[in-house]
Formats: sequence, structure tokens, C-alpha cells
Amino acid sequence: MAKKSTSSSSGVYRVTEIIGTSTVSWEDAAKTAIETAAKTLRDLRVAEVGKLDCKVENGKVVAFRARVSLSFKYEG
Repeated sequence: MAKKSTSSSSGVYRVTEIIGTSTVSWEDAAKTAIETAAKTLRDLRVAEVGKLDCKVENGKVVAFRARVSLSFKYEG
């Protein structure tokens, strides 16, 4: 039988997906997404960039988009 952990590192985390945009780069798009989310989400733990794409108009790239999964710990 497994022993129940009482470690302070245990907890419940939520993962949510957001999309950041930038006219500069994918890196800037991801940074924008994370920094914007951090204004309303507390205790962000991990940000994982899962997908990159760009918006094209008239054959030219006009915006970069980064899909970011963020995890944060539930308080309690």
C-alpha cells in the first residue's frame, strides 16, 4: 500500500490555454500572453508554448501568435 504524502509540494493545479499576439516575434507573443495573464492569475508555475502560427495578409506576415498553456496552483 502506498504511503500518503504530506509534503508541502503537493497540491492542485489548473492548466489554462491562452494565445498571445505580436507584430514583432513569436517570443514576444508568448511573453505578452504570460505577462498579461500574470496580472490576474496568481502563483503562475509553468508556461508551455504548444503551438506557433502567424497571420498572413497579402502574402506578408503581419502578426505572430503563440498558444501558451499556463499552470497555476489553487489556493487553499
